[in-house]
Amino acid sequence: MWLPLGLALTFGSVGAAPLTPDQIRSLPPPTARPVEFKRDIEPILASSCIKCHARGRAKGGFLIDTRETLLRGGDSGPVVVAGQSQASLLIALVAGVDPDEVMPKKGSRLTANQIGLLRAWIDQGLAWDPGITFARPAPLNLLPHSPRLEISTASQTGPIDQILEPYFKTNHFHPEARPVKAPYFTGAVIDDRLFARRAWLDVVGLMPPGNELESFLADAHPNKRALLVERLLADDQHYAEHWLSFWNDLLRNDYRGTGYIDGGRKQITHWLYSALATNMPYDRFVAQLVNPTPESEGFSKGIVWRGVVNASQSPPLQAAQNISQVFMGVNLKCASCHDSLINDWRLSDSYGLASIYSDGPLQLFQCDKPTGQTAAARFIYPELGEIDPAADKPARLKRLAEIIAGPKDGRLPRTLVNRLWAQFFGHGLVEPVDDMEQAAWNQDLLDWLAEDLVAHHYDVKHTIALILTSQAYQLPAVDLAESKTFVFRGPGVRRMSAEQFRDALGQITGVWFPKAAFGNVTNQIRASLVAADPLAVALGRPNREQVVTSRPTVATTLQALELTNGETLAKILHRGAEQLAAADPLPGELIDRLYRNALSRPPRATEKAIAVDLLGQPTRREGIEDLVWAMVMLPEFQLIY
Repeated sequence: MWLPLGLALTFGSVGAAPLTPDQIRSLPPPTARPVEFKRDIEPILASSCIKCHARGRAKGGFLIDTRETLLRGGDSGPVVVAGQSQASLLIALVAGVDPDEVMPKKGSRLTANQIGLLRAWIDQGLAWDPGITFARPAPLNLLPHSPRLEISTASQTGPIDQILEPYFKTNHFHPEARPVKAPYFTGAVIDDRLFARRAWLDVVGLMPPGNELESFLADAHPNKRALLVERLLADDQHYAEHWLSFWNDLLRNDYRGTGYIDGGRKQITHWLYSALATNMPYDRFVAQLVNPTPESEGFSKGIVWRGVVNASQSPPLQAAQNISQVFMGVNLKCASCHDSLINDWRLSDSYGLASIYSDGPLQLFQCDKPTGQTAAARFIYPELGEIDPAADKPARLKRLAEIIAGPKDGRLPRTLVNRLWAQFFGHGLVEPVDDMEQAAWNQDLLDWLAEDLVAHHYDVKHTIALILTSQAYQLPAVDLAESKTFVFRGPGVRRMSAEQFRDALGQITGVWFPKAAFGNVTNQIRASLVAADPLAVALGRPNREQVVTSRPTVATTLQALELTNGETLAKILHRGAEQLAAADPLPGELIDRLYRNALSRPPRATEKAIAVDLLGQPTRREGIEDLVWAMVMLPEFQLIY
């Protein structure tokens, strides 16, 4: 409710002329009973007033954050007069004494009963319950702080599981104990075969090769799972090739698409691959994206769009949106056009961050209309550090990188560990993952993982190893769609990504992408290194013209059609069957190898009998093609359990 100057000069003691007796009689009468603020008034203010006059918004200079700000009034003077509702501008506005000036401007008008409650509240002295405020709350998950729980280094249980133990008790979840040889793996954990498949796909994005899987299963070392995770993380090439997809989605990096032809967009593939392969510390990784080198500037440069694009998609605003979303877990897209309607972010927040990347003064546009106001360069969380608006652009970028990647920013590590947790478990510690202003379902776990990441010099592989060697990661997978109320009971059943699916096909059939001009990678060109084909698009790989922090998990009709009748998959299976048939393997050996490579297990007797009939005597190419297609259609193949 903004306050028009005309009304401020009309009513009661807030202006020159009081309401007439007829106008006073037209007002709904005050409620006769005593009014309780929390029960009667707070809901009215929350539903009708705070969008314009609270949580950092002060239209007309008027705030209702507290009783004091309410009594202070707005730009035109007092808004309420304690004890005199008939002389209070607030009542005249909500009652619509002037039909052209009724508050709230948007949404439903107040009812006569609501106005009566407000009148009684004012007449009874404006009582306000202590502790209730409509002020913008302090941001969550922003500053570094240690978890409340202490971790015992003497325990055989790892830190993640120690933190989860009281959570499980509170939620009446008790993993059924069963004997396990390894000292760090107790409780109802999955077997070695399933663990190996899960870990291989999560760390390097590939199925465990049959011979390596059998060696792992035969290994009697009591800590072999931790050793496997360590070995997979040490495979720098395959690790980088797999995690390239995750970061390509987040950093809008691709191989073709809008802007690449005419220079309006720039790849960061070589820089990103090198950063992943060398396990660049995450704070340096972020600093080089925020204050970019020529090799990494494609992310903050954004897309110079062809055609008519609204003001909220200018390159500086793209930089603001992308940096805040990826590194801080803050979505500024709505606030790049107008004050957000879904959270507390304002247009000035987006433009302040965008001004750091602007080559000159940046004028604010609201809903694509110029406001005449110029944004002052500042970070969205000024409490983390100030930026001199008068500094030149290189100095502003350097300072921004110091703030985001600096020791005062506790949000940076929390946003990353939350994304990693969501990647491995199908559900973040904070949901949605792009709204880090929300509380975590286990705040101690989020805080401990974040502070541990910082303590280990932002070593991302260290954090991944901690997660994958926890009992929590090794619990049986659960269907996250079973309950509307989330309670953590183990990893969610996840679908393979488009890249994992395509690479798994390469492992089974030997059909990979043609060798690309990309460094010294092997002839097995991974799906993450090439542009999306129709199969990848159907399976959910995005075009990366926008930041993508999570891919859809629900199967679509397009995917069903592509997997059953798609030309891309058909060609891969055809070529793969030709190559497998040319090797002239014995049917039984071929079937065993296909099952181990595709499903990480030998075929059952009934499966093998059906497969032998399908292959025929002699082995037919068409039979191999049909068998491989049938196997890759299985949920056992497509899902990560």
